[in-house]
Amino acid sequence: MSGTTRRGARAGAAAIVVAVVIGAGAAATLLGVEDIARETPAAPATTSTTDASGATRPSSDAASGVAAARTRTAFTVVLNGDMLLHPTLWRTAAADGKRSGARPYDFRPLIGAMRPLVSGADLAICHLETPVGKPGGPFRGYPSFTVPPQILPALTWAGYDACTTASNHTIDDSFTGLARTTRALDAAGLAHTGSWATAQQARRPLIMTVKGVRVAVVSGTYGLNGLRLPRDKAWAVGTIDPARLIGEAKRARAAGADVVLAALHWGQEYRNAPTAQQKSIATALSRSGQFDLVYGHHAHVVQPFQRVGSTWVLYGLGNAVAHQAASRSGTYEGVTARVTFTPLSGSPRWKVSALEYVPTVILRESAGRPVRVAPVSAALADPRLARGQQARLKAARANVVKVVTSLGATREGAREGR
Repeated sequence: MSGTTRRGARAGAAAIVVAVVIGAGAAATLLGVEDIARETPAAPATTSTTDASGATRPSSDAASGVAAARTRTAFTVVLNGDMLLHPTLWRTAAADGKRSGARPYDFRPLIGAMRPLVSGADLAICHLETPVGKPGGPFRGYPSFTVPPQILPALTWAGYDACTTASNHTIDDSFTGLARTTRALDAAGLAHTGSWATAQQARRPLIMTVKGVRVAVVSGTYGLNGLRLPRDKAWAVGTIDPARLIGEAKRARAAGADVVLAALHWGQEYRNAPTAQQKSIATALSRSGQFDLVYGHHAHVVQPFQRVGSTWVLYGLGNAVAHQAASRSGTYEGVTARVTFTPLSGSPRWKVSALEYVPTVILRESAGRPVRVAPVSAALADPRLARGQQARLKAARANVVKVVTSLGATREGAREGR
């Protein structure tokens, strides 16, 4: 999927109106001019994936005879944390669907304020933590999730190109739910890795072409909440075994990948500091020389960014979308990473030339007001915010910045973005 194709596919998309309630009695319009009910979703970006033999499966570009030339042009990747759909979010999407006419669920208003940030990148990757159900349900929340599949076209609409799927909830709805989720991702035009419906898919690395550069993603989870895969399907979910991850990265490079990312579902829930195990795994992956970036999720709170050896490790991006118990500190704060890769002179390898962290906030449901997700800077830009509301958002931003930079990210060149 080239950046040109991505921008061209979405250039004509109308803006939306996303009203969010940030405090008692006040709403902030974060985006837009057009009514979402009148908007036609943009076509999904085109993506090509390559298997271990080097053969490229057709994308819409390939099918039309347009070859993606290999270039040495800088490109940007946007990454964020857990997409964890609690029942409150289904109710929000149902109410929004009633207003927009996109029944039974419309998740676009929930994530609409994130759309400029996500779609502005050359490549955007989400983490879908839970399996999706059939369009009409039934759906379940914690502790064993099966969520509305209508979230997937909304993710495509927002600008995501791919999702990782390896998490402790991947087989909450058994292998059947895993396979259903991979089919639904395919139907939504989202590339994916981390769980697979067939052994053949599991052997094929995810490689996406971005402005002529081949970017691979390797994914794994620390566990499956005690659930077990069928004995003959042990390949169906990626695990966090450094040897496996390094082997997958080598296979991706053998298949033509120029840049390799590792997406890891790891760490201790609700703990900002990375664990000793996270640090050990990060060191092993960095020393292998196979990874250009390592990033993670699962803790549901933000964790630090740190350069480990020559490799940036983003230990935890927090919650992108969730609605957990309000008593859990930090679960309504997240961070989106925007990473710029540029080619190393005289080398086939690439480097992270810019790393930006964008604090985000989940604006909770309150007195019937809908849940919304937004960059903190976008929410703060509304002139109608009361002083108390500004203070709460500024405190959330300060906490994210403090955690992200706590292991020296600023000294190494990371900067806050918008």
